[in-house]
Amino acid sequence: MDKRFYNIFGLTQEQAIAIIDTPIEEMEDPSDKYVAVSSLISFPGEASVAALIRAIQNSDPNQLDQRIIRRKAVESLGRLQAASALPVIRTCLQDNDIYTVENSVWAIGEIGTQDPGILEDIAKLLEKPGQIYRVIIHTLANADYRPALERIRQFIQAEDEPTRSAAIAAVCRLTGDYSDIEQIIALLQSTNLNARRGCIQDLIDSLYYAAIPKIARCPVSLVFRLRAIRLMGQTGIETGEISFSDIQPYLEQVLLDHPDDMDLVHEYDLVPSLEFLISELYQTDFGRCYLATKTLLESYPEQTPTALLATYEAAAYNDYGAHYHVMKLFGHFQYAPAYDLLVQNLHNREPQFQKSRAACAISLGQLGDPRAIPELKACLETKIWDLKYAALMALEQLGDTTYREIAAQDSDWLIRAKLGSGE
Repeated sequence: MDKRFYNIFGLTQEQAIAIIDTPIEEMEDPSDKYVAVSSLISFPGEASVAALIRAIQNSDPNQLDQRIIRRKAVESLGRLQAASALPVIRTCLQDNDIYTVENSVWAIGEIGTQDPGILEDIAKLLEKPGQIYRVIIHTLANADYRPALERIRQFIQAEDEPTRSAAIAAVCRLTGDYSDIEQIIALLQSTNLNARRGCIQDLIDSLYYAAIPKIARCPVSLVFRLRAIRLMGQTGIETGEISFSDIQPYLEQVLLDHPDDMDLVHEYDLVPSLEFLISELYQTDFGRCYLATKTLLESYPEQTPTALLATYEAAAYNDYGAHYHVMKLFGHFQYAPAYDLLVQNLHNREPQFQKSRAACAISLGQLGDPRAIPELKACLETKIWDLKYAALMALEQLGDTTYREIAAQDSDWLIRAKLGSGE
């Protein structure tokens, strides 16, 4: 489990528990209690679990602040995989707040159970109007709870695309009949961002390896695509169903992340202004960002690099989405004046900018400046696999082979596999 973002609030366990146990009416800011229940995922153990259970039991579900705290406490118990909390979380399945119910189902799935009583309580939620059904379906399928099959089947025609995707995947998995899986693959081209992200997870869960090339071309953040290829690749290679050579071109295609290698789902009627396209790099839907990057590359090749420097100084330095696209575009444009900025951000250790580090590595390779070789080799000491892999790709592009001895000893299977593929 990636814990780079854990405990960003800086509370100790004792401080967090003290805040949780303070009556909310005595607090100046009720959101401090939310911060406290969030912080306890950094401190596994009985004391944290007990405090989170108290947060659930002491919260008045009729008060919005306390309802939000209750939801977060349930989520934190799930992240801690606290099996001892299952009885308390089970009671939350009957909550009137659909988000508390959703978090409770998710938490039970994270903890894991084969208790037929708990699973049936979850399955009954499929018959209850107004619920968030996707996580319910997903949890039941992961638990292989076959008594829920017909109740899940009713959602394969759901209007909501993420729900429909989850239902089709669940029916495929529970019956072994994958004839409808293409309907999920088609959702990789949905204009609905949540549908695109959700169907990637459903294809991971279905271990449908034939979808990997399509996943690589799906216009969502590369974080989702890399996770899918890594998880599916690891399982498929372990079982002998696929080999590293089956996933390598798609893995490297995603790390290069050029918009020409994606099936875009948005389009412009007319070529927008440079200013508009730059502003699109700040969109949360990466499908729109990739359309903007493609248009910048094609329509504004001369003006864009300096515009990227300007937007970096103005705002992108502090916006992790736009930051990523700016770093990646410097490489696509082979913009040599960005060298120092790319090196600086290659070593940026702030958690929210981690995907930008791999982008910087790729861009430095594209610039072709051999001064970057020692900077890239230093990245091989990190624990971040995608940064290491991107650094290897960049070192290859720069013609350096002295990294091989370091990489051969790496603990990550993908890094070793990459090294073997070049021998």
